[in-house]
Amino acid sequence: MIPWLVADAPFPPPEHALADPNGLLCAGGDLSPERLLAAYRQGIFPWYSAGQPIFWWSPDPRMVLFPAEFRISRSLGKTLRAGRYELRLDSDFPAVIEACAHTWRPGQPGTWITPEMRRAYTRLFELGWAHSVETWVDGELAGGLYGLAIGRMFYGESMFARRTDASKIAAAHLARFLEGRGFGMIDCQMRTDHLASLGAREIPRDAFAARLAALIADAEPARWPIDGAAGGWR
Repeated sequence: MIPWLVADAPFPPPEHALADPNGLLCAGGDLSPERLLAAYRQGIFPWYSAGQPIFWWSPDPRMVLFPAEFRISRSLGKTLRAGRYELRLDSDFPAVIEACAHTWRPGQPGTWITPEMRRAYTRLFELGWAHSVETWVDGELAGGLYGLAIGRMFYGESMFARRTDASKIAAAHLARFLEGRGFGMIDCQMRTDHLASLGAREIPRDAFAARLAALIADAEPARWPIDGAAGGWR
């Protein structure tokens, strides 16, 4: 059995999460900005499907990407240098999260980015905590990703691509953007081969928690610059 969150009840300690399924900590609560920010500050995130209660997770090990370790393949490097795209930050967050919600993923019969989740993260965007990184080609949104920034920590949530490498372009620029601003870690939550191919790796939950605590010490939200602020690629 796992605890059920009621009203303003705090989260259980992340180390109390189940080993099977890995990281399941508790259920219930809501997706208010206050609840979500409290969760992310403790390395906890919501993940559930439509018709289910809200499940909260803190897996061990944790998949993370250190910005300086982002891996650029030869083909991606060629695409980045060619520069036949426009990189934008925060210019159309609702379109990015909507596209992520409707992207089919192997092994997933539906989406966990429910309308309730979209509303909750759009509200975090309006408050300055959530952000989108967008790849535009020929005036159209071709791919991107979204997540949260707290202090010097970025929490990646989801990505999508409508053209080849469009999400990887966004991820590469995000890594460079974050590294240049002193961000220490990107949370990728759980392992996938795709994330591993980009340089992400697993670390123990206690090591993740220790790094997280140091990185979120300066935790005021700040609206990111937009329209190519991540710069060109050379």
